[in-house]
Formats: sequence, C-alpha cells, structure tokens
Amino acid sequence: MSLTPSSMIELGFSAADFTLPDVFSGTDKSLADVAGSKGLLVMFICNHCPYVIHIEQALVALGKEFHGTDLGIVAISANDVIDYPQDGPEYMAQKSYAFPYLYDHEQSVARAYHAECTPDFFLFDGSLQCVYRGQFDDSRPGNGKPVTGNDLRNAMTALLKGTPISPEQKSSIGCNIKWRAD
Repeated sequence: MSLTPSSMIELGFSAADFTLPDVFSGTDKSLADVAGSKGLLVMFICNHCPYVIHIEQALVALGKEFHGTDLGIVAISANDVIDYPQDGPEYMAQKSYAFPYLYDHEQSVARAYHAECTPDFFLFDGSLQCVYRGQFDDSRPGNGKPVTGNDLRNAMTALLKGTPISPEQKSSIGCNIKWRAD
C-alpha cells in the first residue's frame, strides 16, 4: 500500500464544473445536478484501494445519513482502468452507495480538483467554495482506530447548520490516484 497524502489545496477554491457518467443511473451528471442548496461533498474514491475499502461501510452510512438534506454528495473514480480494471464502471456499479458514483475516464476532473489520493474529500458551501478538504477520520488500515468519519461528518454538519468549520484540517491519506500514462 502506498501512502499518498491529499494536496490540502488552499481553502476557498471554487468547485470545477464537470459532466460525467453515473454508473448507477447510466446518465451523465453535472456539478449542478449533484450540488445541494447548502453545498456539495466531492469524494475521489475507487474500488480496489485498501484505504477506501477500510471506510466503505462508513461511506455507505454517511451517504444514507445525509441523503435528503440540502447537501449534495458525489463520488468520482478517476483511476486508470487499463492497469486497474477493478476500478472500471462495470465494477463501480456493484457498489451500494446512496449517492452518484461517477467515472472520470479522462482524469480531467481529478486534476481540476487537485485530487491526489483515494479517498480524497472536498466539501463546498452553497456558493461552491471549498470549506473543507482533508481526512474522513484518523482510522487507517491496521492502526486499530475505529472508523467514525467524524472529521468529515463534523464539517458537513457544521455546513448544514451554518456554523464555522474548523480550519484545523488533517490531510487524507490513501493510495495515489492511478494516472494514465498517455
């Protein structure tokens, strides 16, 4: 397992527009389609990464917990499926997330968001300005800490309540995004 930290890009950057295929619905989803009135969580994940697998059930629960709120949630996989076929759309569609799971074949959306690892989380406010980028929680495969999602959940809850989000944010750690070699 590689240990790649998220880029921790400066807070306040604007969400990049996109239109990508959703593996669940078979339709294209744009930034406007997935954003909620109070904001949007954009997650870069994939199927094979041990760090994503480690938190997968908690991601499913987080999606259900925030489903129906004014906060949109979307996951994007941008890995090279030539070298990592298990990250392709047909396998992505087997997941049970309660939010769209989009496939970034060109990897342009991952680059626009400065995504570096899986998982990598970016939370945007209602104006689509980044207010949180960082880890799900302190749990990692093998470190014995429970998977809670509290770092991300606390930021999402604060955003929905209109309360300040702590600027003390820790980098996500995971597998590097598998960039194509073109």
